[in-house]
Amino acid sequence: MLERLRRRLELTENDRDALLADLLEEAEQYILGYTGRRVLPLALEGAVIETAAASFRLLGLEGASSHAEGGVNDVIDRLPARMKAQLDMYRLGRVL
Repeated sequence: MLERLRRRLELTENDRDALLADLLEEAEQYILGYTGRRVLPLALEGAVIETAAASFRLLGLEGASSHAEGGVNDVIDRLPARMKAQLDMYRLGRVL
């Protein structure tokens, strides 16, 4: 997954591999927690990479809900609707 993340971010150097590996691990743990699973389904590997890439791009903006730069305002969406819909298909139900 590290190679795929590096390609997604257009990074050619290996100097950030430790950070990227951490982001991949955190993304996987987030997705496992969200779906209530213990093992990541193969079909969600792309979601892990996408989540890690989004986290990489948001480094330094932790806790922010919007960002403005050069007259451009962006709303920071931590879990876009498209990603939420994909993860929701793999969520396990809980019986209380």
